[in-house]
Amino acid sequence: MRGSPSLSPLSGSAAAPGSEWRAFGRLLPFLWPAGQAVLRARVVIALLLMVAAKAATISVPLLYKEAVDSLGAAGQAAMGWAAVPVGVLAAYGAARVLASLFTELRDFAFVAVGQRAIRTAALEVFRHLHRLSLRFHLDRRAGGLARSIERGTRGVEYLLNFMLFSILPTIVEIVLVAVVLARLYDGVFAAATVATILAYIVYTLGVTEWRTKFRRAMNECDSEAASRSMDSLTNFESVKHFGNEEHEASRLDHALTRFERAAIVSKSTMSLLNIGQGLIIAAGLVTVTLLAGRGYVEGSMTMGDFILVNAYVIQLYLPLNFLGFVYREVKHALADIEAMLGLLACPPEVEDRPGARPLVLSGGEVRFEAVRFGYDAERGILNGVDFHIPPGHTVAVVGPSGGGKSTISRLLMRFYDVDGGGILIDGQDIRQVTQGSLRAAIGIVPQDTVLFNDTVRYNIAYGRPGASADDVERAARLARIHDFIVSLPQGYGTRVGERGLKLSGGEKQRVAIARTILKAPSLWIFDEATSALDSHTEREIQDSLRAASHNRTTLIVAHRLSTVVDADEILVLDQGRIVERGHHSRLLAMDGVYAALWRRQQRPEQDFDDLPELAQCGA
Repeated sequence: MRGSPSLSPLSGSAAAPGSEWRAFGRLLPFLWPAGQAVLRARVVIALLLMVAAKAATISVPLLYKEAVDSLGAAGQAAMGWAAVPVGVLAAYGAARVLASLFTELRDFAFVAVGQRAIRTAALEVFRHLHRLSLRFHLDRRAGGLARSIERGTRGVEYLLNFMLFSILPTIVEIVLVAVVLARLYDGVFAAATVATILAYIVYTLGVTEWRTKFRRAMNECDSEAASRSMDSLTNFESVKHFGNEEHEASRLDHALTRFERAAIVSKSTMSLLNIGQGLIIAAGLVTVTLLAGRGYVEGSMTMGDFILVNAYVIQLYLPLNFLGFVYREVKHALADIEAMLGLLACPPEVEDRPGARPLVLSGGEVRFEAVRFGYDAERGILNGVDFHIPPGHTVAVVGPSGGGKSTISRLLMRFYDVDGGGILIDGQDIRQVTQGSLRAAIGIVPQDTVLFNDTVRYNIAYGRPGASADDVERAARLARIHDFIVSLPQGYGTRVGERGLKLSGGEKQRVAIARTILKAPSLWIFDEATSALDSHTEREIQDSLRAASHNRTTLIVAHRLSTVVDADEILVLDQGRIVERGHHSRLLAMDGVYAALWRRQQRPEQDFDDLPELAQCGA
């Protein structure tokens, strides 16, 4: 037995300190894609342009210093216009233009890489989610999961913009400025500048690391609020049926209140960070300015030197001040990316085994051999189920609710792997074949039909994407829904709404039947396929289904026994075991469980008499 594994990184457990930086490491392959020489060349060019832009930026104060000193000397000599350093001023202007030009060229070179990384990361997570087991998606919180992916995708873009083109260039600029100051002046200038920067960085890192837990808590509250909101809106009809609008608003308000409190703490601690950063920058700026002023008074530095030192300090501290914001955003982006890419660490419960081959059909024989299965260790669902569907035959599974009927169809589709025994199709264990080929061979009409929020045509054509309009309409006719569709204002172009809520239960079920007919599978599964239909329409569709599945292996899961009387064999499942089997007439003659169910369904007026617990609930 397998319990439900810990699948989601959205569960609210705190990540280990610094763990989000591993997300950056996992993102690097997206920035240096294998086999993409052009994109890799763009990365190299962007980095070279970044260095060139910073070199041009560093040269601006140097050229400005030369211009100031030249103008000062010219003024003392009263040489007039002839002494204006035109070349130096021209170079000064050119350096400013080049710094801006190289920055724009850098962005131009890297934009294709960045957008490809965003697309590839989001697509890989999306594909992985579809590879995860049905258990994961039954346990998931759709709103929180969607919000996590949305934030993660946005986080990738933030990370690229801030990390590569704000933090890294600033670090390069700091190194270059420190080298220039150390070469031109007393080492105390470089030491004071570097000491201020180090103090700023240490303070920023320390406080930001401390604040990360508050940001993570705020994200978790945000995800919870989004989950409750989406869950409530998705079940809009149920809310209205029970008049629970205020109850839903109260639940959402509770989640929003938690988010409000977490956001207040997060933003308050951000103010503390900003105050400390401002004090450190002010102290550093005053220190360096005083040192430069003393040098000018003592005559060891010119006015140009004084201006140069101040220009470098201001030039560094302005982006460094912004660097605090950038670092916070990078940390937040990394936390968001960690949650999104963490989904990739969730292992699929059902995977193709090494060397798995496509399913080869030679008739469509299905065998369940001593199958045992349970959704968790505490409760077994199937206990040694054995049956055989010969090629082209129809077998029905009936029995009381909760007996494991629908579990059989899920196991045949390999949404789960059995705990014991095996399932074979034409002698091939379905665990040894690829899932894609298995599900391509099987068509299922489920009891609970959920449609995409798209057109009727799209939902029918989903059974075979790319099918022609004539094929779609033919399938709709066989499902007895064509006339209804053409009566709609937009016909086949009518949108069905979220989860198909604009259609009735019977209409949704007929759309599901139509798309399965369009798929034309080799093996059919009808899981209460006509439970939402009236008796007349049910008989018509059953005739169509019998025609569509003629000479095809068919498994019918049914509660309404009148729909399976023509099956080649009927299996009665109770408490996870087959307690009776045979044709309809033979089972009636046995006067056992099946016969009792048959008699009860022939007298629907007595159904409530057989369910005293319902009567007690209504009392």
